Order: sequence, then structure tokens, then C-alpha cells
Amino acid sequence: MAIDRIDVVAFAGLVLLAAASRALEVLLVAAALGGFLLSLSVWRLYGGRPWEALGWLSWVGAAVTIVLDPGGLTFLVAFGGFGLVGGCLLAGGRLGLFPDVWSVEESPIEE
Repeated sequence: MAIDRIDVVAFAGLVLLAAASRALEVLLVAAALGGFLLSLSVWRLYGGRPWEALGWLSWVGAAVTIVLDPGGLTFLVAFGGFGLVGGCLLAGGRLGLFPDVWSVEESPIEE
């Protein structure tokens, strides 16, 4: 569970977006956050970590929920659900709790 380059980029980007939220409109920051999280998801998928990619992609759903703003209980359930699923996928993928679905083992075919 070592920190790699993408983790550093994610942390720096999230800090930058948090700082930008003080000066920019909420919808603009939420849309930028969604795009940033989508790029992190693609980087993780390309890097061979599909569970973490799904976790980041789930957090894209949370950012989209902020932009769409369905209101009331729907917002809380959607935002909380996406956030919880994303966090569980990120933690489970990082801790090795999910099966390795990315690598393929070459085994001889028995006849």
C-alpha cells in the first residue's frame, strides 16, 4: 500500500481544487473535480488497478451529483452512496481485498 506518483498528483489536485473553491463558483469547481477524478480513474485503469479505477469513477458520480443538485434526500443518498462505494472500492483495491481481475495467467490446456 505504498504511495505512488498518482497518489501525490491526486492529493495535490484535490488541495488545489479545495483552494479554488474559495474563489470560484461551486458548480465550476464540482465540474473540474469530476473531470480531475475521471482522469485519475483512467490513469488507475491504465496502471492495472481496476478496483481503484472504479473507486475514482464512483467519486466522479458524487461530483456529478453536486453539479446536477437533485435536492433533498435524493442528493444525500446519491452523494453519500457514491462517496461510500468509492471509498470502499479504493480501500479494498489498495488493501488487496478484491480478486485480481486484471492479470491473466498462462496455463497449459489439458487434453
